[in-house]
This record gives sequence, C-alpha cells and structure tokens, in this order.
Amino acid sequence: MKRSVKANAASTPPMSRARSTAWMTLLCGMVLTCLPISQAASRPNIVFVFSDDHAVQAIGAYGSKVNRTPHIDRLAHEGALYVNSFCANSICGPSRACILTGKHSHLNGFLRNGDRFDGTQTTFPKILSQSGYHTAMIGKWHLGTDPTGFDYWEILPGQGSYYNPDFIQMDGTRKRYQGYCTDQITDLAIEWMDKQKDSDKPFLLMCQHKAPHRNWSPHPRHFGKYPMGSIPEPESLFDDYAGRSSLLKENEMTLKDHFHWGHDSKFHGDNLYTQHFGPLGNGEYRRMNPEQKAAWDAYYEPENQSFLHQMKEGSLSEKEITQWKYQRYMHDYLGSVQAVDDSVGRILDYLDQNQLSENTIVIYSSDQGFYLGEHGWYDKRWMFEESLKMPFLVRWPGKIQPGTRSEALIQNIDYGPTFLDIAGASIPEEMQGRSLKPLFENGGGKTSDWRDAIYYAYYENAAVHAVPIHDGIRTQNHKLMYFPRNGEWNLFDLKNDPHEMQSLHQDQTYQPVLTALKQRYQDIKTFYDANSAVIPQTRGDEPWWRQRDQAKNNLLKEGNIDLAFIGDSITQGWEGSGKAIWEQYYGNRKPINLGFGGDRTEHVIWRLNKGAWNRIQPKIAVVMIGTNNTGHKMQAPAETAQGVERILSILEERAPDTKVLLLGVFPRGRSLHDRGRVINQGINQIIRRFADGKRVHYLDLGDHFLNPNGECPEDIMPDALHLNEQGYRIWAEAMEPKLKELGL
Repeated sequence: MKRSVKANAASTPPMSRARSTAWMTLLCGMVLTCLPISQAASRPNIVFVFSDDHAVQAIGAYGSKVNRTPHIDRLAHEGALYVNSFCANSICGPSRACILTGKHSHLNGFLRNGDRFDGTQTTFPKILSQSGYHTAMIGKWHLGTDPTGFDYWEILPGQGSYYNPDFIQMDGTRKRYQGYCTDQITDLAIEWMDKQKDSDKPFLLMCQHKAPHRNWSPHPRHFGKYPMGSIPEPESLFDDYAGRSSLLKENEMTLKDHFHWGHDSKFHGDNLYTQHFGPLGNGEYRRMNPEQKAAWDAYYEPENQSFLHQMKEGSLSEKEITQWKYQRYMHDYLGSVQAVDDSVGRILDYLDQNQLSENTIVIYSSDQGFYLGEHGWYDKRWMFEESLKMPFLVRWPGKIQPGTRSEALIQNIDYGPTFLDIAGASIPEEMQGRSLKPLFENGGGKTSDWRDAIYYAYYENAAVHAVPIHDGIRTQNHKLMYFPRNGEWNLFDLKNDPHEMQSLHQDQTYQPVLTALKQRYQDIKTFYDANSAVIPQTRGDEPWWRQRDQAKNNLLKEGNIDLAFIGDSITQGWEGSGKAIWEQYYGNRKPINLGFGGDRTEHVIWRLNKGAWNRIQPKIAVVMIGTNNTGHKMQAPAETAQGVERILSILEERAPDTKVLLLGVFPRGRSLHDRGRVINQGINQIIRRFADGKRVHYLDLGDHFLNPNGECPEDIMPDALHLNEQGYRIWAEAMEPKLKELGL
C-alpha cells in the first residue's frame, strides 16, 4: 500500500492532519490484521539493530583504518551499504524520535536531550502492531516517557550502564542484570525472538545498544584488542578551527581540554592534574563487583601508572598528553564497538540457525556518527561529516543484491516509512521521510525523483559541550551551514575538501554556489515546515538572558500575579524608560514584566514551556511579540504569526482562565514604507483574527505612536523602534480602558 505524497504535508492544518492520520492508522490496522494468515506470514520480519554514537569511520565496511567489524561487515557483503546516510539532529534522544515518527525534530517535538517524547503521536511501531506484527523494544530508549506501540519492552533508564545494568520493566519496576550491557541486551533480544519463531505473525525487533556511548567501558574480552599507541591519529587531531565559523573555538568537547580524569581517562582517586583533566569520576567502576574491578585494574592500572609517572617526571609535552588521551579514548571506544559487532554476529547466527534469515530484513544503524579525534573532538552535534553521517547497512535476502553500495542521500526520518512500506502498511502523510524500498528495488541507485539534499538542524544551546544552534543542508558534493547566533554561513566543497577544513562562503568563485544553496536551504525549510518562529529556542548562552530568566522564574514561583506582560525589549523597557509610568499604572496591580530584549516568538515559546508559568493564573496577560522576527530575519508575516498563535495556544493550555490582551506589533522605522514596518503590518493583519472576544482580545495601538504623516517621531521613538517615557505613557493611557473592560 502506498501513500499519495503532497508537496508539503505540513500544508494540512494540524488538527486535520491528526484526524486523518488517526483514521488512516485505524484503517491500516483493520485492513492488515484481516489479511489471510498465509499472506500476513509472507511479510518479512524486521530486525533493527541500533547502537549509540557509532561512527562510520569505525566500521570495516566503510573503510575503517582503526578497527575491524566482521559481523557488521557481513551485512554489507550479503546486502547493501549506504555511504550517504545522515541523521536529522545529531544527538541521542532526538535521533530516536526522528526514527520513530518519520518526522524532523521540530514537528515530533523532541528537539534536545531532556525533552519528553509525546508517545501519543503516530509512530511506525504502532502502525506495525496494528498491522499484525509482534513488536518489541529492548535496550536504550532515552526518550523520557515509556515506549508505546510495543507488545513487549525492556529498556535502560536514561543512558544506562555498561556494567551490571538496570532495566526498566513494563510494570515500572527495575531489574538488575549481572554482566555486560551489550551482551545482556543481545540475550534479551534473542530470547524474545525465540518466543516468536513459531508464530504466524511477523515481528519487529528493535535491539538498541548503549554502546559505544560515553563513558566508553569495554568488556574484559576486548581489553587490549586495540593497544595504546597502535591507533592511527586523524589528520585534524590538532585542528585550530581557522577558516570556519568563529563559534567552533567555543566548543567544550576536545580531547585536549575537556577529557575527564575518571570518566574518560579511567584514573582512580583524586584528580592530580586539573589543568589537563576534568573532574568527573568513573561511575562504571563503582558499579562493578570485586571480580570485575580486579579484571579492570589488571589491565588499566599498569598503563595508568606509567603515564602518571611520566607526568610526575615532566617528560610529556602538551601534544604528547593529548596523544595519550586519544589512544586511551580510542582503545575504550573501539573496545565498546567490538561488543556491538559481537552482538550483530550472534543475532545473524540465531536467524540462520532457526531458518529465519530468508524472511527477515536486518538493518544496522546508529543514532548518529561521532568524532574519533577529528577536529580534536569526541562527541557529535556539529554538522560536520563525522557526526552527520550514520551507518546504514541492510540485508534482505532475495530483495537486495549482495554487495550493493549506494550513494543515494538517505536520512533517519526515512526508516519508519521504509519499515511500513516493507510490511505493506500505509505511510501516514504526516511522516516527512520517504521509503527506501524503491532504492532497494533499484539496486541502491537513486530513482529519478529522489532527493537532492537533506536538511539538518541542531537545537541545543548553552548545553553540554557548548555547541551552538545551527542548521543546514547537505547535497551530493556541498554542505551549507547557518549559525543564527552570529548570522554566519559556512560553505564546504566536500569533493575537494572532504575533511571540511576551509569554508568557501567568502570565496568569490563560489558565490554562485552559495547563492543557489541558500535558496535551496530556504526551499527545503519551507518543504519541511521548519518555521523557526514556532520552534522553541533558548538564549541561555547569553549570561544576562539566563540571569533574567532565572530571576523572573523566581518571581513566578512566588505567585500572586494578576497582570503579566510578555514580550521583547519594548516590553522590557517598562523597567527602563517606562519605569515611572509602570509604577503609576500597574504598581499596585500585582504585575510582572516578562519582556526580554532581543526575544523573538521562539524564545517566548521556550520560556513558557520551560519556565514556571504554570505556577500562576494571572487575570490578564498582555502579549506583544514579533518585531525581532522582523528586524533580525525579515521573516515572513505568516511565519511570525504562527509563532504568536503557538504562544496563545500554550497560554490557553497552561492558564485557561487567563484573558489574553494581544497587542498588534508596534510600528517601526521612520517611513510609512519602511520594510520592517510593512512586515509588521502584515503580521498584525493575520494575528487580529486570533481574537475570539472571550479569552483572547486584540488591540492595535500603532496609530497612537505615529504623526499625521504616518512617521514614527523621534520624541516618542528615538530610534524608530523603542519608546521613551512619553511613548510608554501613550501606551499605558491607550491600553487602560481595555484593561478595565477586562476586569483589572
């Protein structure tokens, strides 16, 4: 069963999409669960083996120079390897959410680690379950809520542990297994498959490993498999970040400066060299039983003591210390990978031994790539190739030609649609990914209508590793990145500069390429409905903003608020030029000023979602936001209006009894025909329709600030944007009748 694809699924109103998806899902389940057993049984089993942070450059089939992965490689030899496989958001939880929903992060709602996955939304396991599949999820989940759509699940809490791991059971209890996590997950996966092998129903198994996530802790059988000093260093281990965005230098994920004493380096006791190592200890070691600790120490301590002796003697240079860290990192990382490769081998052997291989499609992937010292880094997040790329190897006997190698651009949002297509289920229109089945049937080659570019977006800010928000597109030969914090673009020619060492965005010979890719970037964002005005965004990397946010949250927690102003610098100005007017009109009305200079709609959305707003139920909320969407981005009025609409929706959900006074965005620019002024008028034309006369009321005060010629006079708006004291008095006097009408 196929779907009819629209140019932009997001063009359907959200509620309409939700209803149509619900009906589609129900119909899908009704149709496929009624199939004759013989036909249902012909549908393939799906085994999805998924690791965490496994870089393609640490897989033999992808040309690894540092390790060997014979069992994962077997999938490439007996099936297909996709060399241009990419994630949509290079971080653990978001990548998993993209896979489950077939949607980019901004639509599935899981943008950054720490979010909570909305398990009520449509996911491919739910549809497969309704379509007659047994479904199971075993291993790392990391989405904050319990799995939905699975007949059986047993998951690690959070990141989980390598040694003697705990697993959350379906009844909410926890069970501790003695042993090594990768092996335990494999045992549970095989045990579950063994219970399904005689069933008339096909099965979906999601076997998801913690490994090789930090802190990398190998099984003893892999100690020394890749000895210290034997692992080749990447050319960019000592990258100075020249020639690219200035933000690269702010990262906190280098081996040189951000490697920890116990957590990463595996030393015991107090940190003896704080200038070289961070403070985190080794939590995995604390979980070990005496026998495990003895085996651990027997391997690590001789090397540790040798290094510490050299440090004490002062015989190591800064470069040599970093090189030692790299070798320790890679030994542990590759040792953790090796257990995953063992797991794949065990699963493939089980399928072979139980005559399940011929009717089972097996996929190996990871939630994103990882930096193995490239650019001096560990971790992921940045849109450079090492973390953007994710492995995708697939074996489907009789359907995929052994040894297939594909260069088609695929993405993790494609996994769900692919599994549904393989199972003969309808693909919901809301899923943004595309089925890979046509590629499988085309020998891995691109079909004539296949995508020319993928979209990537990273949303964490002021978080671990200090990687800024950025997004971009990746084509067959080029990559364009955009960093909104400082408005920088980076452009890379991947054919001539595969290691991405020099941005060409200022190179005159590449200006036609830059112009074309900027247009493609905008078009793709529109296609995926990636409207920044509605995507929650923090500015927590700005100290003043973070401090103000904390101070305002403290006031919200105290409660006793009747009047809340929500907005940007114009609203914040009540504490500056408008302070005396504020005291005169609002001082005794239990007010709070939630204006933040520079905020756009997306920042207000973030603050309402993450802050303490749910502690209060003010009588009235005055909302005026959007002029920075105009001034900073010249954003289309319809996009900014969507952001305003989302704010109203959040307020309705969190404070249903609060009346909202929505103000039209104030005029800006001296001239009546100022571009920013015209855009703001476009915003107001749309948002006035959000008023229902009951909960939401609209008031446009713009004309009060203008002279008869439609100009913003300097004696009211000195900079043609912000108000002086006289301007705030005009605002207060003009708004007062409406506040009284609303009962304040």
